[in-house]
Amino acid sequence: MRMNRRKNVKVTGMSGHNKKEDKALLYHLFRMVSVGVVDEPVNQAYDIVSTGALILNLIVTILNTYSYLSGRFGTVFSVIEKVTVALFAIDYVLRVITARYLYPDVSVPKATFKYLISFTGVIDLLSFLPFYLPVFFPAGAAAFRMFRVARILRLFRINEYFDSLNVITEVIVSKKQQLLSSVFIIVVLMVASSLCMYSVENPVQPEVFSNAFSGIWWSASTLLTVGYGDIYPITVMGKILGILIAFLGVGVVAIPTGIISAGFVEQYTRLKRMGDYAMEEDIHFIQLEISEGDSWNGRSIKDLGLPKGAIVAVIQRGDGIVIPKGNVTLNSGDKIIIAAKSMDDDSPVELKEIVLKKDHEWNDTAIKDLDISRQSFIVLVNRGGDVMLPKGSMILRENDKVLFYHKSSSKNERGAAID
Repeated sequence: MRMNRRKNVKVTGMSGHNKKEDKALLYHLFRMVSVGVVDEPVNQAYDIVSTGALILNLIVTILNTYSYLSGRFGTVFSVIEKVTVALFAIDYVLRVITARYLYPDVSVPKATFKYLISFTGVIDLLSFLPFYLPVFFPAGAAAFRMFRVARILRLFRINEYFDSLNVITEVIVSKKQQLLSSVFIIVVLMVASSLCMYSVENPVQPEVFSNAFSGIWWSASTLLTVGYGDIYPITVMGKILGILIAFLGVGVVAIPTGIISAGFVEQYTRLKRMGDYAMEEDIHFIQLEISEGDSWNGRSIKDLGLPKGAIVAVIQRGDGIVIPKGNVTLNSGDKIIIAAKSMDDDSPVELKEIVLKKDHEWNDTAIKDLDISRQSFIVLVNRGGDVMLPKGSMILRENDKVLFYHKSSSKNERGAAID
């Protein structure tokens, strides 16, 4: 009986260990398929392979439309498409099984479902599914082929690599309500102008404006100024109405254009304002308080072993100031100021301190939700004299001092901690 119990315990322990290993494997897979996570060579290699496969697939799809190329290299094109589509299918499966890390706040089934119905999930599915559907439904091969165009939308993932491209997505998302309103206005005016032109032109050219919606093409081309010639008014009232609608179309098209332009101005102004907050003096001094359990407690300054270029500048002991000579011994409760040499101008690392004032937009925002450059990292937060290590869930508060680490790729990028 004892042996049986031991065996059972051993099996249970191995099962728990395997579960931990499985979770760790899934997390590494999630980081691998996440675009822009290049902290490990395998993650960077996966991004290169997946992006290269997508671009190669699109090139082959375009070249295959030329009959003389498809006739000579049709077999090669077919093999390339099969391999790249298989990679898309594998990528989709990996994203499905790691969706729990994409949506960590919900259960695993809900996280999987949220990915399946998300925009990126649908695009990932359409990037490979139409290729295999004709095998089961041959009659719909032509229709399925049309959905392959959805693969090109996977290119939007490149936004994750470049902050400048990501601004476009952020502007559209932030102005989506205004853009939807402008589209609604365009549709209403399009239908209204079509109905008006039908009532004026139908009696004289019934074969052209045959019903209430036959003027949709004319109204769309007139409102959006893409040109028309197959449908046009011939009556005096119809021409006057056409002129008015054409003028109205200029203003209607200007609405979404103005919204997007204003969004870009707001976005770049916001980034510049955040950069202005970061234009503080470089960190030269660090204050530390010696506690009872610190290794420096009871040691003299000369025995601290500070690296070259760093010195103890000031010692505050109680209400007084102690000159930091080499034989001065540090005691519990001492506050010491360490001075360090500032970094050279050609250093690839920048440290900046931002003080979150009352109107700073980072107030009451979690660190993981901050919109900062992918070359910038928060290394510590000073709140009321307490130094805290940053976590993704940490909420920044007013008067917090945020220390930034910014890695620049060239000397021209210096001068701001945030791109």
